[in-house]
Amino acid sequence: IEDEEKIQVIFLTNDRTNKEKALEEGITAYTCEEYIKSLTANPDLVDRLACVSDEGKEIESGKIIFPEHIPLSKLQQGIKSGIYLQGTYRASRDNYLEATVWVHGDAEENKEIIIQGLKHLNRAVHEDIVAVELLAKDEWVAPSSVVLQDDGQNEDDIENEEEKENILKTSVNKDMLRPTGKVVGIIKRNWRPFCGMLSKSQIKEARRHLFTPADRRIPRIRIETRQADTLEGQRIIVAIDGWPRNSRYPNGHFVKSLGSAGDKETETEVLLLEHDVPHQPFSQAVLSFLPKMPWSITEQDMKYREDLRHLYVCSVDPPGCTDIDDALHCREVENGNIEVGVHIADVSHFIRPGNALDEESVKRGTTVYLCEKRIDMVPELLSSNLCSLRSNVDRLAFSCIWEMNHKAEILKTRFTKSIINSKASLTYAEAQMRIDSATMNDDITTSLRELNKLAKILKKRRIDNGALTLSSPEVRFHMDSETHDPIDLQTKELKETNSMVEEFMLLANVSVAQKIYEEFPEFALLRKHPAPPPSNYDILVKAAKSKNLEIKTDSAKALAESLDKAGSPTFPYLNTLLRILATRCMMQAVYFCSGMDNDFHHYGLASPIYTHFTSPIRRYADIIVHRLLAVAIGADSTYPELTDKHKLADMCKNLNYRHKMAQYAQRASVAFHTQLFFKNKGIVNEDAYILFVRKNAVVVLIPKYGLEGTVFFEEKGKPTLRLDYNNEVPSLTVEDTTLHVFDKVKVNITLDASNIQHQKIRMVLVEPKVLGNDVPANLSTEISSKNEPQKKKKKLK
Repeated sequence: IEDEEKIQVIFLTNDRTNKEKALEEGITAYTCEEYIKSLTANPDLVDRLACVSDEGKEIESGKIIFPEHIPLSKLQQGIKSGIYLQGTYRASRDNYLEATVWVHGDAEENKEIIIQGLKHLNRAVHEDIVAVELLAKDEWVAPSSVVLQDDGQNEDDIENEEEKENILKTSVNKDMLRPTGKVVGIIKRNWRPFCGMLSKSQIKEARRHLFTPADRRIPRIRIETRQADTLEGQRIIVAIDGWPRNSRYPNGHFVKSLGSAGDKETETEVLLLEHDVPHQPFSQAVLSFLPKMPWSITEQDMKYREDLRHLYVCSVDPPGCTDIDDALHCREVENGNIEVGVHIADVSHFIRPGNALDEESVKRGTTVYLCEKRIDMVPELLSSNLCSLRSNVDRLAFSCIWEMNHKAEILKTRFTKSIINSKASLTYAEAQMRIDSATMNDDITTSLRELNKLAKILKKRRIDNGALTLSSPEVRFHMDSETHDPIDLQTKELKETNSMVEEFMLLANVSVAQKIYEEFPEFALLRKHPAPPPSNYDILVKAAKSKNLEIKTDSAKALAESLDKAGSPTFPYLNTLLRILATRCMMQAVYFCSGMDNDFHHYGLASPIYTHFTSPIRRYADIIVHRLLAVAIGADSTYPELTDKHKLADMCKNLNYRHKMAQYAQRASVAFHTQLFFKNKGIVNEDAYILFVRKNAVVVLIPKYGLEGTVFFEEKGKPTLRLDYNNEVPSLTVEDTTLHVFDKVKVNITLDASNIQHQKIRMVLVEPKVLGNDVPANLSTEISSKNEPQKKKKKLK
């Protein structure tokens, strides 16, 4: 290098002694902070500095709010000796002064500890792993039924907090009390970058501002920024750096801006980030494992396959479905019995274990269906083309073929890899029209009629066995083809053909589960649905009792039968409401490894064993099941990971997480589109039914839109209403009007955009009028994230 071009080296370090040594040796050295603050060209870099607070510095300002965290070494001793319990901290969505900790232990022992009040929450953040100390029994509390959002602007408002904590401490009867504790230390922080918006400080020229995360379970975060003006109205990402004892909120720093709030692209990005949905485009490394086009079936592909191209196979799906993963056929065989085949896309043929394509698919775990886009688990070449069982093209399939008699009893089952050529891709409506048509008698139509007949028998048998049919309002949007804005909302109606496809998919899943468990008792990937603990049903039983109906909950069969009987001639919608409520009492169905568990039962389906085999394009679990089945029938070779039950158990954990997040993301997408819909609609009055009553609110369901919202009876600056909450009846009396669960009410719906981050659908009770009819009781609501997700198919969860 020429002398004049000598490169100047600067040493950046945050280590004090390192810096001193460097300076002694004549090296130019700065801390990151000093260096970045000296740059003039890039002012926003300063905002991205993490705040590293020395423990010593924090004491000088403000009073201590929180107890000290016990150091890790002491926590570990305490957990060993049983003084403390270790668990996952889960903040409440409805009440920022309450959380629960799920204690880690054997599956049998999973217990929940309630934490209430700021000091007891002690700076834990949602999903942290914490250590908890149980309080004495006389300090135990009941889960609060108050809805409290953190709306304080002023962080020194601690007195106000104490007042709010007193609201929680209302008298409850002894059986409501639950084990209660306090957080004494943090074992592992689970912080991620959070999306949200800046609440600009009211002080002029201020640099410190509060950031409000989109996720209500995350506390606000204090950040320093010089660009508050430009960031106003933007969705931004912020990371937490630390949470000193004298600060009401954690400290953090600005990471990046995502775009304007309310903008569809920005909001979709936020939704995907907040639900941790991997959505970046597939990398070159992943795409390099796709088959080269033009693709055709080779002799090698046919080695372990049966040629079933002569069969009259067809698929039945929702309109516009391009990732078709299942098709059916049905024909009479010589001995007068019926042969029925379920043919599933052979995705595992294209995705080989352990390559980049496989790793990416297992990480994604599932396809996510938002209102106007789909985040694929596998690249489009496979999902919408080579694996999709479209009509009139040859496709590779994995087939489950039964011989049945006319009573739909299975006489023989066999599995084979195959090649099929579907003769028709129908929508549910088209298939229904064919079945009902007096003039159509072609091969496809006659096989659909036979399938439909068998499906009805299968369904009746399942229900007689105690399977549940639960109802959830599902909403579909009609989009404007130009703007892609929702213009119309309707609740989905299910046709017989939905049920027909579902019955054969369930049957295939059960048959495959039996086969892989027989062959691999230790390594089968199965799906179970635990029976809910009896206390889960309290709300359902009380609600039914208030309408003089009895719901029995000692078994799934008893529940199904009493739900069938529970109806009212004058109130036909009551049965649907009871079923919706019953859905809320259920546990989540989960994937598990057969060698790591001994309870396989699927409660909702009343089946002793179950798995997922029928949707490998959109669920990774099905790919593993295909691999196990292929090895079981000698159509493919095994590999070490497939028979490692610990690896399989870890995979199930990830799949369960991805599955749950996909559901939440789908619900959030419906909620966002519902808001867009009401934004363009103005004020609407609609009939609603009360689903739950709380101490200061009621939760209502609007059947027309399948929409749920919370109606509040307390708001700042409005007259205080006299509220009387009765947990036994479930009812809430507002002044002189008593509201019961399932009451029909009329609400007025508008979009409240005053808080751009959490836009609310606001509801005002129109009938019955509360408060002497002059002031509508001031009620606002938020679309509940419980709004059921849109599913691609009505296949049982």
